[in-house]
Amino acid sequence: MAAASSATSVYDFTVKDASGKDVDLSTYKGKVLLIVNVASQCGLTNSNYTELAQLYEKYKDQGFEILAFPCNQFRGQEPGTNEEIVQFVCTRFKAEYPIFDKVDVNGNNAAPLYKFLKSSKGGLFGDSIKWNFSKFLVDKEGRVVDRYAPTTSPLSIEKDIKKLLGSS
Repeated sequence: MAAASSATSVYDFTVKDASGKDVDLSTYKGKVLLIVNVASQCGLTNSNYTELAQLYEKYKDQGFEILAFPCNQFRGQEPGTNEEIVQFVCTRFKAEYPIFDKVDVNGNNAAPLYKFLKSSKGGLFGDSIKWNFSKFLVDKEGRVVDRYAPTTSPLSIEKDIKKLLGSS
């Protein structure tokens, strides 16, 4: 696994899926990615998961993937086990996109992928992730193109996704 400082794209990272298996992100080469830190008990949960599912359904066959990383760093709003999280998201919101292992997105124990994402696109208030459902848009070459605030509706990002897919 690459250190965040030596990585040149998200493809340089290996992460764990919800069942603990390694996933080499280079398997997503050539796809447009939306990487999101998610939580099940947040005020933004319903709207974000609903709209993420809509985007995924609409663009998954055109080379679009959503990578969801549960995180419990914001008021403990993702307390469940990976199994509980996957069941919640897949049952309640019919999510078909991958849900990964729970990670830290800030601090010394932040996942290397998140260190890379934050160093690629700092936020309005510096690098740290401010809340659940921060979103990073990644192009087909694995470069971080944009970062969106937790309150940015997934559907409002659709035009940027279409542009990267070449279907605008």
